[in-house]
Amino acid sequence: MAARFMLEIAAGSLASALAAQAGGADRVELCEGLEYGGTTPSHGTLALVRERVRLPLFVLVRPRPGDFLYGDAETEIMLRDIEQCVRLGCDGVVIGALDAEGDVDMPRCRALVAAAGPLAVTFHRAFDAACEPLRALENIIELGCQRVLSSGAQAGAPQGAALLAACVQQAAGRLAVMPGAGIDAGNIAALARATGAREFHASAKAMRASSMRFRNPALTGLAPDWQQTDPARVRALRDALDRLA
Repeated sequence: MAARFMLEIAAGSLASALAAQAGGADRVELCEGLEYGGTTPSHGTLALVRERVRLPLFVLVRPRPGDFLYGDAETEIMLRDIEQCVRLGCDGVVIGALDAEGDVDMPRCRALVAAAGPLAVTFHRAFDAACEPLRALENIIELGCQRVLSSGAQAGAPQGAALLAACVQQAAGRLAVMPGAGIDAGNIAALARATGAREFHASAKAMRASSMRFRNPALTGLAPDWQQTDPARVRALRDALDRLA
């Protein structure tokens, strides 16, 4: 029997991490601000998720939204955040940095990987912003990362399936290529077949309606509703993958 496909859920809160667990996810990537690509979660969120969620916990280490070109102060922030992940007993960190030319910033990334010590390391979607993806893949393997998260340098992984398949072939088991972005229960099986990937990343979000009875109509930029991982959507992803196994 083939090995089980791995399903990682990007969770932007404690509630989302618990929903990922309830829905049958294999791993949680904890972050906040998914609406702008994700940044490092707060200490309180990280500590409570580590206490209350039994799944392997990987933490996004990204000091701000925007590009992946970081200065020394931002690098120091990331190093301090990784130290906190190690202290709290997390299972992995999710890192990445590029230079101004779009190549992997090897000196900064080496420092981040070294700080992670025994923790597993995923290289995040900075990979998708690299100028030469297949060269970047070799750099990421050289760093010792266990996996790379990628949409195949497209807005969504289904559109980037050809590059993802090329990355899986080039990696040849030296690391896992994990498609992410735009993945749902309706396309994950086709994406698995097209790419040969064995690990997948999704947020499985649904809109949550606020229970506030009073709403100030003048605050148009502060919508009270929010998105949160839905255990039913996680379960649908899990079931779609299990049918392939």
